[in-house]
Amino acid sequence: MIAQFVLSISILVILHEFGHFLPARLFGTRVEKFYLFFNPWFSLYKKKIGETEYGIGWLPLGGYVKIAGMVDESMDKEFMNQEPQPWEFRSKPAWQRLIIMIGGVTVNFLLGFLIFGLILAYYGESYLPNSEVKDGMAVTEFGEAMGFRDGDKVISLDGRPFNRFEPAVIVKEIMLDGLRDVKVMRDGQETNIHISQKSVSAIAANQREAATFAIPRIPVVVGEVVKGSAAEKVGLKAEDKIIKVGNTPVQFLDELKKSLSAEKGKSVDLAVLRGADTVILAQAAVSDKGTLGFAPYPPEKYFKVGTQDYTLLQALPAGVGKGINFLSDQLKGFGQMFSGEIKASESLGGFASITKLFPGQWDWEQFWRVTAILSIILGFMNLLPIPALDGGYIMFLLWEVITGRKVSEKVMEVATTIGIVFLLGLMVYANGLDIFRALK
Repeated sequence: MIAQFVLSISILVILHEFGHFLPARLFGTRVEKFYLFFNPWFSLYKKKIGETEYGIGWLPLGGYVKIAGMVDESMDKEFMNQEPQPWEFRSKPAWQRLIIMIGGVTVNFLLGFLIFGLILAYYGESYLPNSEVKDGMAVTEFGEAMGFRDGDKVISLDGRPFNRFEPAVIVKEIMLDGLRDVKVMRDGQETNIHISQKSVSAIAANQREAATFAIPRIPVVVGEVVKGSAAEKVGLKAEDKIIKVGNTPVQFLDELKKSLSAEKGKSVDLAVLRGADTVILAQAAVSDKGTLGFAPYPPEKYFKVGTQDYTLLQALPAGVGKGINFLSDQLKGFGQMFSGEIKASESLGGFASITKLFPGQWDWEQFWRVTAILSIILGFMNLLPIPALDGGYIMFLLWEVITGRKVSEKVMEVATTIGIVFLLGLMVYANGLDIFRALK
């Protein structure tokens, strides 16, 4: 997870800064430094090529390009006591400075859209038709708190048909689109589940856990037995179907897990169906984690997964659509945060929260998907009108373009200082939330 996070952020930072570097050079502006990560006091690597020092810092909080004649986060103010030079940022027309400043976020948005499109072109889009989930779903404790139950079959969301089994979509619509009523089939009867405000707050505080609140129910059929495990010792074999734990009948994997969890550290008799015969396996030792030592068959064995393929020409506009939808969701989320519907303390997160977006094993498809998401988030966050972010500079430049009056360098210096303090405080707060959650 950490390796994927570092690689992803490195790609995004380099390309973001290149978005500033390229137009600056095209307009004849001198770029003094181009750094991946920050380098207070020393650099891990640096090399000067032409007028620019390229390097890698040791503090992985982003990166920067130092453009001559610009008040930035480096707070280098020596140039302010000298006459403007033609190669400096401050000497360029407002429209050129605006293009230089907007270049980073432009790259981030275009990159996010492009990655989404290329993922669709290369991998296609796999989905599980809801009609395939014939035995309903198995829900986590989080799902039970929301009102769902094992065996529920989702029928509709606020009256709209639920055609693809995507629990994360349910969570997204609850958070961003005001979804409050989910109709399910439970024990042969249609039942309405009303999502409470308490559940909305819980989702905001635990979005990753919420997104996986349900999986399709699958039978308890043994796929592989771990060598030396309790399952092997009692004679459990591949293809065995477990039908009873002690005196408790089980039909689905979620039922087996709950039955074994109740018998942690004990020994139980198992009844299994082997071919046409029922076999009793006596005194199987249940581990302290509630396991026996076997792996079931994956869900793909039981469901026909649908795949939507795209040509490159189809994938690129579809990728733009996915990126715009994601950006729209972010805007809705910010709106709800400012209106008080979602608490900032429940939604914000630092580096640990971002790292957890990546899977626990290396997965290129997921890596690029998360990278696309982070690229769009980075572009969006940098557009916020906060001094020291690109959006702050863009705000001052738009003022200059509209009024014809340039904001003084002294005002820029003070505003940038305030912006840096605010951003550092926000960073400490967000990472502090991660620590607090880990200690709970």
